Amino acid sequence: MARITEWKPENNEFWEREGKRHARRNLWISVPTLMLAFIVWQIWSVVAVRLNDIGFQFTEEQLFTLAAIPGLVGASLRFVYTFALGKFGGRNWIVFSTGILIIPTLGIGFAVQNPETPYWVMLTLAALCGLGGGNFSSASANISFFFPKKEKGTALGINGGLGNMGVSVVQFVTPLIIVIGTFAAIGGEGQLLPNGQEIWLQNAAFIWVIPIIVMTIIAYFGMDNLPTAKQSVKDQFIIVKRKHTWIMTILYIATFGSFIGYGAAFPLLLRSQFPEYVALAFLGAFLAAAARPVGGWISDKVGGARVTAYVLVIMSLGALSVIYFIDQQNFVGFLVSFLLLFIAAGIGSGSTFQMIPVIFPAKEAAPVLGFTAAFAAYGSFFIPHLFGWSVSNTGTPVTALYFFIGFYAISILLNWYYYQRSRSGIKVSDAPIKRKRVK
Repeated sequence: MARITEWKPENNEFWEREGKRHARRNLWISVPTLMLAFIVWQIWSVVAVRLNDIGFQFTEEQLFTLAAIPGLVGASLRFVYTFALGKFGGRNWIVFSTGILIIPTLGIGFAVQNPETPYWVMLTLAALCGLGGGNFSSASANISFFFPKKEKGTALGINGGLGNMGVSVVQFVTPLIIVIGTFAAIGGEGQLLPNGQEIWLQNAAFIWVIPIIVMTIIAYFGMDNLPTAKQSVKDQFIIVKRKHTWIMTILYIATFGSFIGYGAAFPLLLRSQFPEYVALAFLGAFLAAAARPVGGWISDKVGGARVTAYVLVIMSLGALSVIYFIDQQNFVGFLVSFLLLFIAAGIGSGSTFQMIPVIFPAKEAAPVLGFTAAFAAYGSFFIPHLFGWSVSNTGTPVTALYFFIGFYAISILLNWYYYQRSRSGIKVSDAPIKRKRVK
């Protein structure tokens, strides 16, 4: 593939002549690589549910920790991945960060076959799954360079939304693939559940080995390094001095942090509250991921701050509704309320990401996207961990939800004060293409 030597997406003639073609090709390769990253990152959210059924003897808090620890590592790695993109180039880093996912995938497949596997080994493998969590920051920053401002919200929404779909894919596919003994000859023997049913839990990991190899090869031959994307770490690090970097980080924690955290915790929450409905766990992450491109697209039309405001209010009401139906032990109400929470979080993930290229210059917007995504990813650690603490100490997940509602209230005020009110200085509600210089 010919090396790209110039990149001017804001130039309409260049964009129509060749820019659009390159940008879309890179976007549609980025999506499945990012989806695989999310699959590996969140694989413990479904594997942990089955461990004790096949002979492991972990406590509820240990299981919640296994589901949460990839979030802690993945969020931390996002800082590295954010700045590594500018250092090594988009294609180069995507190829490396996709190929390395094969390590935890193979490790999990072998470890779950032996109930005597120590807990520290499981924690190590869970931590290695954090490698998948880092990818979102580099993938988002990379795609932001390819598209003009008027299309960034939609492009980032597609990349993030379909990539986020990996959470629901792994939660939907795992229950189906672990009951199939097709790979037993090469993947190992099955395990017996208490009811006598045989499953192959290793399939939950082994099934992704070939797709990881294939997409690594496709990324190597099909993606591009952009000359405009190269920046030193020092140049990128200027963003930590920007006030709006930290404000947008809080807003993105409230939206995407909720989505990824609830996605990691939902299967275990169902298992503890309504165990007969665990198979429906994939619905939340699926709807949130599907809603994300919608949030980006709407925000391109009417402004990200306005959409974010509505989203945060809906999330607060959704969390209150979940609390009510948990107290009533009403599954239908609980499910509908939680799905509303997921959908709002998905839309908000798209709207907050759309705000960043509007607020920041192009050179700063890319690292800010990765930086905010890094902090927000901690939601996949703290939310399951907080739910686990709440259940262990109060016997119910309700206490944790009150913490989340308080955080949404703070986020509503920040969004209004800095981006909606008439004297805010930066207004991104009504004219998403207009941007003032950040301070």
